[in-house]
Amino acid sequence: MRIGGKSVAVMSGLAAVLLVAGSAVAAETDNLYSPEACKHPSSSKFKLHLRYERGQNGVWRNIGYRVYNFNDVPDGVVGATSALRFCPQGASNPWPGSNKKVKNNAASGENDHYKYKARVYYHTGYRGAQDVMNPYQHIDSFRNVYKNNASFKWSR
Repeated sequence: MRIGGKSVAVMSGLAAVLLVAGSAVAAETDNLYSPEACKHPSSSKFKLHLRYERGQNGVWRNIGYRVYNFNDVPDGVVGATSALRFCPQGASNPWPGSNKKVKNNAASGENDHYKYKARVYYHTGYRGAQDVMNPYQHIDSFRNVYKNNASFKWSR
């Protein structure tokens, strides 16, 4: 079988697109299932830390990659999604917010990234009012998205 130069170029391009798309889904899946998501924020490799309560208190969720919709994160199965939830804390006496959905429940946050700003948005799809945290900045009480937050992304 002989494959022409154009066919090889098209197949190579398609493979590159699939590789990039696959890595984006893998990153989003990491937001759900990576052990980094629920490690204590001071020891997690994920650099955004959202908290259920003001003042960087209460339960948390660490996020490493952008999230288009906190309630609808691809979970690695085609067409299946799951909601991001705050990490369960306090086995016999759960802390307030333990295992609750992150969407519309985060009160404060911290950006531990050395280079990128963290933007937490009011609406899904990175739209609407937002609170922006510069590198190594925290916000003790979100001003624009307090308990009304739906998406997140990194920016310069």
